[in-house]
Amino acid sequence: MDRRRRFLHNPAMTALPQIFDRRLLRHRLARAADGWAGHDFLRREMVERLADRLLDLDRRFARAVEIDARDGLLAAHPAVAARVARLDSLALTAKLADGRRPAAVADGEALPLAEGALDALFSVGGLHAMNDLPGCLVQIRRALVSDGLFLGVIYGGESLSELRAAITAAESEVEGGVSPRVAPSVDVRDLGGLLQRAGFALPVVDADRLTVTYDDVFALMRDLRGMAEGNLLHGRRRDFSRRATFLRMAEIYHARHATADGRVAATFELLFMTAWAPGAGQQRPLRPGSGDRALGDALR
Repeated sequence: MDRRRRFLHNPAMTALPQIFDRRLLRHRLARAADGWAGHDFLRREMVERLADRLLDLDRRFARAVEIDARDGLLAAHPAVAARVARLDSLALTAKLADGRRPAAVADGEALPLAEGALDALFSVGGLHAMNDLPGCLVQIRRALVSDGLFLGVIYGGESLSELRAAITAAESEVEGGVSPRVAPSVDVRDLGGLLQRAGFALPVVDADRLTVTYDDVFALMRDLRGMAEGNLLHGRRRDFSRRATFLRMAEIYHARHATADGRVAATFELLFMTAWAPGAGQQRPLRPGSGDRALGDALR
């Protein structure tokens, strides 16, 4: 037998599971570019809340990068004192806010960053569509210097729960089955564990919820299209849903989530991550059993 066979590469052994269609994401971002400013309210809100957390840290970072930068809103924010280089998978969307092209066009799943090259790395809303989120977090941690900062925000699992439930109910009722629409998501506890597994120190994850109201569910869906935040699952339905299904979905949505003024509500859950590359002088938890006071004494 040819001994070289034992060294042949088997792609199935190392290939990432393709949950999200990243090519479709780039296509949708390109399609959304011209009308981006009319649908960027959620991204602006994420940038403002991320900037508030950055101001609380009272630190300055000479070398910083934002991945999946898209519109450059964070780099242009007054709270970002240092120059922030922008990486995005599509130059067209990365130049929207200020006319400048990104520092590099690169997919967030394969970051072109040298080990220990950055003082800080930011991410505003792009990590939820990564096929390998744990691997991406490892890349981010490796790109940071000792005691470097990672500050990011990702959509949580409660986002658009109303829409998912309504379309599931409508499909089941009208078509007798349900197509893949719900992407894998993380909660606060899971995300903290992923940061620890990636090698970060002092990870903190906190959640904010935004409730947005619309005239009807179709206005919400137009907004999602304008944000390039539609269904990206590889296993998604490839043909068009029936008109009757969407009409029934609108009825269910309004019946369950109408506001007092006749509009409908939509929830967006935002999970904010603050974590540091390990470094000397950082705070560390005490060894279990090393305290000199009982918890009961402190509670009393």
